[in-house]
Amino acid sequence: MAGRGDVPGDIPGAIRGGWQRARSWGAANPWGVDIGIALLVQAAMTMPFVVPRPPELEPASWPAYGLTTLMVLPLVWRRRAPVAVLLTVLAASALYRLAVEGPGQPLPYTGLVIVYTIAALSPPWKRLVTTALLVVAVPVSVWLNTQSVRELTFSLFVFAAAYVFGRLQDARQREHRIEAERAAARERARIAREMHDILSHAVSLMVVQAEAGPVAVRAAPERAEAAFEAISATGRDAMAQLRQMLGVLRDGSESGAAPREPQPDLGGIAELVERVRAGGGVAVTYTTEGGVRALPAATGASAYRIVQEALTNVVKHARARTAEVRLTHEEGVLRVTVTDDGRGPQAGSGGHGLVGIRERAAAHGGTAAMGPGPGGRGFEVRVLLPVPSTTGVRT
Repeated sequence: MAGRGDVPGDIPGAIRGGWQRARSWGAANPWGVDIGIALLVQAAMTMPFVVPRPPELEPASWPAYGLTTLMVLPLVWRRRAPVAVLLTVLAASALYRLAVEGPGQPLPYTGLVIVYTIAALSPPWKRLVTTALLVVAVPVSVWLNTQSVRELTFSLFVFAAAYVFGRLQDARQREHRIEAERAAARERARIAREMHDILSHAVSLMVVQAEAGPVAVRAAPERAEAAFEAISATGRDAMAQLRQMLGVLRDGSESGAAPREPQPDLGGIAELVERVRAGGGVAVTYTTEGGVRALPAATGASAYRIVQEALTNVVKHARARTAEVRLTHEEGVLRVTVTDDGRGPQAGSGGHGLVGIRERAAAHGGTAAMGPGPGGRGFEVRVLLPVPSTTGVRT
């Protein structure tokens, strides 16, 4: 049970959650938002009518109050026809000042709302028309009211502030859209890289095992049976990983959507190595050094994919007989090393695999280097992945 001291800490989260829900509702119901704004403005413009007027002034009339509603009602269409709403508001305001006896308003509420809307949502030509109208309408309104320089300065200031706030809102929305597009592009690149790793690894193993199958059928039938089983297991594993990845792209509420299982991590490397070893042709060993630490999920998944891609290159290009996967856990860093005794540096020239390894390392602030193995023999992939110091050592 939560203690009494936990309650204050929940208040900011509840406020943020309520604000996010309100924004989501507003985005889905723009008509509701506009009606709510119109009601708030009407309430503000009603205040001068309920406050007692000085005895020397005539009481406010109902026609005057009706004109305030005529000024406010068009705000419901402020997103759809902003310039028309602005013209309607200006006409109703002029009629209010010239034809009826009504109290003055402390702020031009309707004008400020529609100017903000045009600045935030409208194209440049509508903003230019609005500016031209205000340059004419504001001085005329002041001349009809008080002919005061003070009122003119104040009116120009508040309308300019409404316009600036609208432009700032537009800039903020554009920034959010750009960031959303960048995030979508990064996610597409990540998914493409994941699918490349899964398919390249699986197909490479299956091709090597299938090519060895006919020879094994004639020379050692038991090895052929093991090769076919390995092909089947590799295909099933690839299909499972692809279903998992495609399931992430589906709507979770969609019937039949694939479960969103966790990404592979360091715990799956041993099985990965065993699968490559079972395919025949490459004797792969797997060792770990140092105190094994619990890694963040993203780091563990990247380490798995790096080993997977390196072993795929060994199977496809290296013509190696042996390979070694070594993970070294150090303070603040995980070293991933994959070494083979194959053809040497030319095995890593070109292709998307090694580029993907570098990209995965860089995404975590790490480094990746490829080159000749110890003594100039074979090929070695060396990757350093930073690990947060807060992760604990597994006992």
